[in-house]
Amino acid sequence: MSSTRREFLKYGAQFIGTAAAFGGGLTLLTRRAAPAQELSASGLAAEVPPHQTDELGGLVTPFALATSYNNFYELGWGKGDPARQAELLRRYIAAQEPWTVTFGGEVERPGTYDLAALLGWTDEQERTYRLRCVEAWSMVLPWRGLPLGELLRRVGYTSQARYVQFTSVFAPDALPGQRSSTLDWPYVEGLRLDEALHPLTLLATGLHGEALPAQNGAPLRLVVPWKYGFKSAKSVTHITLTREQPATTWSVAAPREYGFYANVNPQVDHPRWSQASERRLDGTGGLLAERRETLMFNGYADEVSGLYTGQDLRRDF
Repeated sequence: MSSTRREFLKYGAQFIGTAAAFGGGLTLLTRRAAPAQELSASGLAAEVPPHQTDELGGLVTPFALATSYNNFYELGWGKGDPARQAELLRRYIAAQEPWTVTFGGEVERPGTYDLAALLGWTDEQERTYRLRCVEAWSMVLPWRGLPLGELLRRVGYTSQARYVQFTSVFAPDALPGQRSSTLDWPYVEGLRLDEALHPLTLLATGLHGEALPAQNGAPLRLVVPWKYGFKSAKSVTHITLTREQPATTWSVAAPREYGFYANVNPQVDHPRWSQASERRLDGTGGLLAERRETLMFNGYADEVSGLYTGQDLRRDF
């Protein structure tokens, strides 16, 4: 039984408190991700670049900072609210045990599967990726998770499938942010099918070698490292393959500011600020970290630029 399967079976007891998490940050900072293995187009194992270090010299963001500076609006709008309110989500997760994910739409084997079953479908992998927020700050985070493409191949998808929609937890009685009408709930995000199948796309189950903390999107969170962080749906409950591009939460709420693609592109500014540079939050400079140049596709251009050949990325922002 893998470590995450054991953690999941005891989910309510496995989450460590905020104070304990902060205490373990420095030790966990030194942990490195192992090179990931993926299936290439030929079906043979091929190494996926682990991206263990940042080319610009940035350090892995410490656990304490990665779990205390978050956007998770279901738990509040302040950066510290998700950590302060994390116990609410932990209780909800424990009450739902087992956590389930429903696959539907243009799939060959629709159904509701518990997380323990998903963990048996493919090996978990460790990936250290950059995270770039649309708000122009960034981190480097060591995730553990399941390659999304492997799960989609397991349930199968029809020839009509073009997009993948991700729906987050909806529990307004438990999660205070969902009692606000600021956004339409539940939170919905989406990818084109080829983006979802890309070897870099991950459904994260862990962070810094620990079970995924509530404030970071437990127990299952989408990670797409070449896109802005708001694409990463948290506490995922439904994965739906669709023929049409799904209406996503932020592209509906503010379409001029948050497009469907959300690829990191330093040449396309947010209407209210530049995207040409970012603050790398690695713990050495705190929240006043020096700004650095933003890389196209967050530095993953070699891996993903081919997905967008012929597209106008200023229009499809």
